[in-house]
Amino acid sequence: MGDMALGDLEREVMEQLWEAGEPLTVRQVHERLSRERDLAYTTVMTVLNRLAKKHMVTQQNEDRAYKYAPVQSREEMTASVMLDALTASGDQDAALAYFVGRLSPEALAAAIAASKRT
Repeated sequence: MGDMALGDLEREVMEQLWEAGEPLTVRQVHERLSRERDLAYTTVMTVLNRLAKKHMVTQQNEDRAYKYAPVQSREEMTASVMLDALTASGDQDAALAYFVGRLSPEALAAAIAASKRT
């Protein structure tokens, strides 16, 4: 899946940024993650820098502190990962048919309804 594949900690950091709905500093992300587990500040900083290099987050300089924001919404990123996987598949039609076949009727109906809104 290339660059879009995220490690567990990267995913957790992205979740915090998505939930915040606004750019966060390393300290803010660290504080939010520290509620759940014991993490070093430098670890969070390293993960955010790695995400910036992968173009998953933007880095904005504000009052001598960097703030980070997701480049894509959770839905956009999920769709990108799915498209990457489908593109890598030898038989896209079969892979897509199998995927759709595993969705519940409710999820399928919701997806069709959502696709008509865009």
